[in-house]
Amino acid sequence: LGAAAYIGRARVVPLRNMGAAISPFNSFLVLQGIETLALRMDRHCANALAVAGFLRDHAAVEWVGYPGLPDSPFRPLVDRYMGGKGSGLVTFGVKGGREAGARFQDALQLVTRLVNIGDAKSLACHPASTTHRQLNAAELAKAGVSEDMVRLSIGIEHIDDILADLDQALAATR
Repeated sequence: LGAAAYIGRARVVPLRNMGAAISPFNSFLVLQGIETLALRMDRHCANALAVAGFLRDHAAVEWVGYPGLPDSPFRPLVDRYMGGKGSGLVTFGVKGGREAGARFQDALQLVTRLVNIGDAKSLACHPASTTHRQLNAAELAKAGVSEDMVRLSIGIEHIDDILADLDQALAATR
């Protein structure tokens, strides 16, 4: 379809989602967010890397998916396309499956149970017991969701606070 299709989509999608013009206040908020975006993304990525390393070494964790880890098969792509920063999203598997994942999510105190990404605060979702709970095991597998999987969107809180909350929530899974 070429450049014309891209330009058309770049124009139509924002118009559909936001309207023909945003309000002055919303314009102000967008500008405020853009001014600190690089700083926030640096913190998201640094915190997520620390969380991924912590989870990888935790006894209650079966596996960790984070492209910024040195041994990730996606690390070359992170280096090539993302300047070495692996994003703020971390997925991991809690030992104990669906029930342990639900207990983990229920035990969180700082990290909020919410399906979103890019927020300043850390967020968690256990898809098998929340967003994908209506699916059976085969449907979960087809969707790329395991029963033990937890998805974290890591925020910009102090890393010690995030790790402490994850640690106490993982202790509740046993």
